[in-house]
Amino acid sequence: MKAINQVLAKGWQQLGPRFLPFADAASKELPLGRLLRLSLFQVSVGMAMVLLTGTLNRVMIVELAVPAWIVGFMVSLPLVFAPFRALIGFKSDTHKSVLGWRRVPYIWFGTMLQFGGFAIMPFALLVLSGDTHGPVAYGQAGAALAFLLVGAGVHTTQTAGLALANDLAPPESRPRVVALLYVMLLVGMVISALVFGALLRDFTQIQLIQIIQGAAAVTFVLNGIALWQQEPRNPALTDPAKPSIDFEEAWRNLCRSGSSKRLLVAVGLGTAGFSMQDILLEPYGGEIFGLSVGQTTVLTAILAAGTLCGFGLAARMLGRGGDPHRVAALGVLVGLSAFAAVIFSAPLGSTALFRGATAAIGLGGGLFSVGMLTAAMDLASDGMSGIALGAWGAVQATAAGTSIALSGVIRDGVSALAKSGSLGPALTGPEVGYNFVYHIEIGLLFATLIAIGPLVRSASGHRSRSNRKLGLAEYPG
Repeated sequence: MKAINQVLAKGWQQLGPRFLPFADAASKELPLGRLLRLSLFQVSVGMAMVLLTGTLNRVMIVELAVPAWIVGFMVSLPLVFAPFRALIGFKSDTHKSVLGWRRVPYIWFGTMLQFGGFAIMPFALLVLSGDTHGPVAYGQAGAALAFLLVGAGVHTTQTAGLALANDLAPPESRPRVVALLYVMLLVGMVISALVFGALLRDFTQIQLIQIIQGAAAVTFVLNGIALWQQEPRNPALTDPAKPSIDFEEAWRNLCRSGSSKRLLVAVGLGTAGFSMQDILLEPYGGEIFGLSVGQTTVLTAILAAGTLCGFGLAARMLGRGGDPHRVAALGVLVGLSAFAAVIFSAPLGSTALFRGATAAIGLGGGLFSVGMLTAAMDLASDGMSGIALGAWGAVQATAAGTSIALSGVIRDGVSALAKSGSLGPALTGPEVGYNFVYHIEIGLLFATLIAIGPLVRSASGHRSRSNRKLGLAEYPG
């Protein structure tokens, strides 16, 4: 394992800190090789996200001819487990074990859930497609179980993994650790999308089985490497005889300060504001600007590039002592400008403005995500980082999934009204449904600023007046 640490560290260090804003996330307590190895759990999470919401989404509808409403239901099943992330985090905080581990058992258990879900998924999907002699109902039940297992595994692994990273990293390097973990999630998604796309170029059912089960094996290996010798054993901390608080008391302690509740509200509003466009940007480019499939696919790359820049910029700002709430608020301001640009790009007929706005959405989302997660890490106290990060993850995942689902419904409903002329002669174009959603996102982001404002003022109040600069702290909140 030491050799793996050295190889990973050497490979990344060759790029230099100039090109990797998070390269200085390493510390004496958490060297770069060990940190990069720990971040592999994010790669497996990214791979699962791409497989569930991207590859399988298309394969089930097109190649396997599964009804779209069933596919939508299956893909949304992992969200059922999202609200339980706070409980998972609390359980990892208070886990009792003679072995002295708190986070490792939950990362391992989450890995097993992912592995089991992927192992049964391809066969359940084949039965679900009707291309067998068995009842389709068995396939529906099996596919639902598979998607639910993978979703539960992803939420469990990510919650415990982030809590472990928070435990291992010293406070001064946590912002850069957060940025690195986000980057590795993005790396996992990009690499997985490219590999799955290449392997399924000539689709066969055998290939589908091999790819999904290959993903199960890769998940097992990556997460095993990630957690190996990461968490120091501390039997005194996990002593079964040690008294512990219950979940309700821990939740009350977390929410005792008004800032905790306000932070979670800001996370939910901001996540929804940035997420509603996830399934609309590419259709918008194709329907409004007449972009080809290849050109709209590039939009995803542009969005990812902007997000990566946001991660790096947030890490640099926070690494220099920046307030995470202020960084998140800056991301919201960038997002407001970006969505306004998307709306204006249609009447101006400017694809360049649309592409630039897409990159800006990614930039704003990256700044907001890293800022909010860093702020959530700061809420952790007395070794209770699991419940704080679990609460953040529960709100973030639930808000993202719900907003994405609603965006499609709202767009279709408003577009139908526009085509029928119910909205008046001025609102009959194909862009009306999309713009309605973008206006909702702008409203959500303004609400996010209102939620963040007092948090920024509170953080700024601890600084001397000589060091204060004009910013969101001085805006009316």
